[in-house]
Amino acid sequence: MTATSKSTALADLLQSVFGFARFRAGQEEVCRTVIDGRDLLLVMPTGAGKSLCYQLPAIARGGAALVISPLISLMEDQAAKLSALGLRVARIHSGLERAVARQACADYLRDELQFLFIAPERLRVPGFPEMLAKRRLALIAIDEAHCISQWGHDFRPDYRMIGHHLPALRGAPDPAPVIALTATATPAVQADILAQLGMVRPAKFIHGFRRDNLAIEVVELPVPERPAAIRRLLAERTRRPAIVYATSRKQAERLAEELARITRAAAYHAGLDAETRERVQTAFQAGELEVVVATIAFGMGIDKADIRTVIHAGLPGTLEGYYQEIGRAGRDGAPSRTYLMHSYADQRTHDFFLNRDYPPVAHLEKVFDVLSDEPQPGEELRSAAVKKLALSEEEFDKALEKLEIHGGARVDFGGSVTRGGRGWKKTYTVQAQHRAEQFEKVLRYTALSQCRMAALVRHFGDEDDAGRTCGACDVCDPAGAVLRQFRRVTARERELAQAIIDELRPVDYKAAGTLQRSVDPAGRVQRGDFDGLLDAMVRAQLIEIEEAEYEKDGEVRRYRKVRLTPAGLDVRPATPLPLLVSEGIAEEFGGRAAPPVRTRKAPAAGQKSAKKQQPAEPAAPMTAESETLAAKLREWRVAEAKRLGIPAYIVLHDRALNAVAQTRPATPNQLLAIDGIGPAKVEKFGETILKICAAGASAR
Repeated sequence: MTATSKSTALADLLQSVFGFARFRAGQEEVCRTVIDGRDLLLVMPTGAGKSLCYQLPAIARGGAALVISPLISLMEDQAAKLSALGLRVARIHSGLERAVARQACADYLRDELQFLFIAPERLRVPGFPEMLAKRRLALIAIDEAHCISQWGHDFRPDYRMIGHHLPALRGAPDPAPVIALTATATPAVQADILAQLGMVRPAKFIHGFRRDNLAIEVVELPVPERPAAIRRLLAERTRRPAIVYATSRKQAERLAEELARITRAAAYHAGLDAETRERVQTAFQAGELEVVVATIAFGMGIDKADIRTVIHAGLPGTLEGYYQEIGRAGRDGAPSRTYLMHSYADQRTHDFFLNRDYPPVAHLEKVFDVLSDEPQPGEELRSAAVKKLALSEEEFDKALEKLEIHGGARVDFGGSVTRGGRGWKKTYTVQAQHRAEQFEKVLRYTALSQCRMAALVRHFGDEDDAGRTCGACDVCDPAGAVLRQFRRVTARERELAQAIIDELRPVDYKAAGTLQRSVDPAGRVQRGDFDGLLDAMVRAQLIEIEEAEYEKDGEVRRYRKVRLTPAGLDVRPATPLPLLVSEGIAEEFGGRAAPPVRTRKAPAAGQKSAKKQQPAEPAAPMTAESETLAAKLREWRVAEAKRLGIPAYIVLHDRALNAVAQTRPATPNQLLAIDGIGPAKVEKFGETILKICAAGASAR
């Protein structure tokens, strides 16, 4: 069959079975590769159409496709969609009655299925893998394949064992191809997936991680202020449907109660019974709920295209998990916004979870020592061990779980435990350190002065695309930010920025700390304020900052390299510097406009503590003429907000409106000089605002 006829056949199948007129970007080449029988790793963003890349080839190859999936909700969603297309589908998981599972096995053995979905733990059931191996498989699809890798953000021990069963399941002499699919995998995770699955000459398709329709904001906000800010954000109808990710079950419950005051909202977490979780997920999918407040247990099985907002009410544990969660917004391609809230308190929360999930090696050693080569029932082992080892049941369970993951224990499907190998300690220690480093990357992400989307793209190894900024995040478009508020720099800050440029001009780079001491030898500027000014200069593309590290006395120390960009090199003393400095959360959302508190280490012994920041100068009083102009501006603002269907403060903040009334700008540049008015607002509303000001001046 020629390439043209193959394309025609695939297009006909796409239309006749799935009802699609054309493939999405990248899908056709992936489908052809699988149909030709090649193993394949597909990394494609959420909502880009990964599922079709195993479903269409399975139909084209004939026979049954085995789909291994980690979540019941994900399985049920995919099975329901395929059944609705008239395809023969069955699934086997713990949420079904045994009679349903037996019928699925019987249908499979009679070759009456096109798709069989199973949970990975089913492969531990005695005789089940052997039953699967009795039929020819069209292909084997492993969804959410990052769960295979111990370096992945959602590692699952049962996924690690899939590779052991694949040779028998693939068959011979013409083995079924294996396709591993995920929306989030770093280069290290990709390599681990290929190795663990033993893929033969695998093809790799790593499609773009960039999501052009997502605008990301990162806001430093104390934990007690987050509920009110989230409620005010989601009070605006256009920002719903929404998912709010909480860091604990208790926080999810409380936020859901708070949001239920303004819209249809519910909590979702692993502490709820299966029926409640199913009801919440179904209601959200159907539009009966507008907001779900969830832990990370929610979302992998959701295929809801019109989610407008994703809010993280605390720091996630990994950038991979964060990327996957924000990727649930805007899958219909429409503009959507994500908000990440953080403070020092999140670090303490993470430390608690890290210590809980990665107990001391001594705990694992105690449990390992009571295991034997003879199987012991897990419940009996727990009861006896807790008494002897001075461990709680939770500590015992966690230690046993980690031993199983790293080969120190073996747990059969009936729950009996035998001792494993002794090499578990090395890999466990490495993985615990890796988890701590993953959170360090999240912390560094919150402090970045680079495009948020470009930083995520770079994290996943796509250096070719990482150089393009998104133009929509709070770094690229500070004037368009919703939660974060920015102000124009003061004359003193502008002088300091010029001094930074002059200091960097003759050198390749300087470390941020060295640079501050050079331009501010008297120590008049707090480190947090200096970092804020550097951030503003990055946003203005005058400088770039690179995270770097060096080793001293066996300790890895991190620092920031600051260097001029070509635009910064062109700056001369008389050049205006249009810099915007972050001023914390907008008062409409947080009830305050004060800058966020920057958390710093306590000064070392003998080191001077930072001076208190001087309060901002009070605004000048409004004259009668200014009040008249302000009234006209407010009248226009109300009409414009109504026309656009957005809140009035999005058009123009009160403080910016009053400043316009007081200064009466006559040109776009004069308008840009006002705090709270950036290029985006000038482009959108500038002409009208200047006309209102001019009309007010002529009427005097």
